[in-house]
Amino acid sequence: MRFTGVGLVMLAAICWGISGGIADILMTKGWDPVVISLYRGAVGLICFSAWFLFRLRQNWISSLRLYIWSLLAGVGVAGNFTFYFLSIQASSIAVAATLMYTAPVFVLLISFLLRIERSTWFKWGCISGVLLGIFLLTGAYNTDSISVSFLGAATGLAAGLSYALFIFGFKNASSIGNPQTTLTIAFFSFCLILFLLTDNKEVSSVVMSSDIGWFLLLGILGAGISFIFYVIGIRLTTPTTASMVAMVEPVTASLFGVLLIGDHLTITQLLGMVLILVTITVLSVKQSD
Repeated sequence: MRFTGVGLVMLAAICWGISGGIADILMTKGWDPVVISLYRGAVGLICFSAWFLFRLRQNWISSLRLYIWSLLAGVGVAGNFTFYFLSIQASSIAVAATLMYTAPVFVLLISFLLRIERSTWFKWGCISGVLLGIFLLTGAYNTDSISVSFLGAATGLAAGLSYALFIFGFKNASSIGNPQTTLTIAFFSFCLILFLLTDNKEVSSVVMSSDIGWFLLLGILGAGISFIFYVIGIRLTTPTTASMVAMVEPVTASLFGVLLIGDHLTITQLLGMVLILVTITVLSVKQSD
């Protein structure tokens, strides 16, 4: 039971990494990234709503704080996905991924300011190790092959801030209500925001396309299952730990690319992957103690 919270967050991150590979397949087929994100959230919303309605009396909670934090979590998820894709378009996936995964720094700083957690050298060391691993894994160190515009940097950091927002949103909402209520409210706001940003014709064309199976799998793994793991797991751990353990996502995405898409990893990228996994393992053991 000592590792339950960390383990569930890690399982959620693994599902996110696999869903990133599925989204890459869909983008290669020509689908718009925002449409992909919308279906990912919409399928998740259907799963959460069914779970919520199954035991409506027990799940119904009239708490304004629960609604506010759940809505903020949904805004954070929508912002994270949208800004991440915008950063990729304006710079590169390496820069976007590196900037988005600065989220643990934002989470730790906010936790210190709100007196949720105590600043320690160990925590700063873990954050530095994870960020260095992400830096090596994404190849952001290769300045000759990437270009960073102001828009790319700004949207990448905004993705990281949005990541931090949904971590705090889910953490606070899950401490008030149950996972079913929290996820249903959060993903309703998520779908509403992204629906306003998408091309309605492309959204409707997905249903009749041959790729509908990929979209359903993306939604079930990338939202339905993963966020259930995440919301339950984050109740049992701290925001900073959850944000760092979730960095398993880029490792999973990289392995998915190698095993199924045919990507290749360099020695430097493998070193970054090992550094992330070792840091998270040490953090998990320390957290359980």
